[in-house]
Amino acid sequence: MTSEYSVPAHIRLFRWAFRPVFRGLFHILGRVSILGVENVPQHGAYIIAINHVSLFEPPFMLAFWPVAPEAVGAAEIWERRGQSALARYYGGIPIHRSEYDRQDMERVLAALNSGRPLLISPEGGRSHTLGMRRALPGVAFFIERSNVPVVPVGVVGATDDFLKLGMKGKRQSLEMRIGSPFRLPSVEGKGEERRLSRQRNADLIMQRIATLLPPEYHGVYADHEHNAQTT
Repeated sequence: MTSEYSVPAHIRLFRWAFRPVFRGLFHILGRVSILGVENVPQHGAYIIAINHVSLFEPPFMLAFWPVAPEAVGAAEIWERRGQSALARYYGGIPIHRSEYDRQDMERVLAALNSGRPLLISPEGGRSHTLGMRRALPGVAFFIERSNVPVVPVGVVGATDDFLKLGMKGKRQSLEMRIGSPFRLPSVEGKGEERRLSRQRNADLIMQRIATLLPPEYHGVYADHEHNAQTT
């Protein structure tokens, strides 16, 4: 059973101040465009799944999403100067990727069960290259347990050098491409069969994201776009 989830007042205040400030910064540093806002669910919990090249996608998403979503991040972020402060002040949820932590899992599920949208990168961390890496199965576990839809989002232009170029006046395009919500197939089997079923679902999410991105971003999912479009 998951515990109750609430957002403390100081975190709500930080989000209220953070979002317009970072929207302004991104507009200064790049040419921002948001496509597919009509696909964002109006009510209820859902998972926002994104590709993850650099450290810029999460704050970009958190600043421009129509509502302030909850956010999951690798536990290592909470140990990095600068990033840790932003993660703590925003109220992010740390996840230990290499080990099972029941408290981490319960907090994520509590956020979804409270009816809140949740931002997550199925890849589990930054790729530092345009091409997507294979997803970890964890995202499918959360969806299996919470029974929420997925909103796939492709982010284009948030490369490692985005800030450096922007500060030099070389404002590159920064796009959020929001796809239609969809639901994953049921997870089947036990043990290894169940793990593989979750992996297939995680791959399906990435395939949906790939359909929103230019070919150079597809990475290991370059040969799967047609399957994702017809699923």
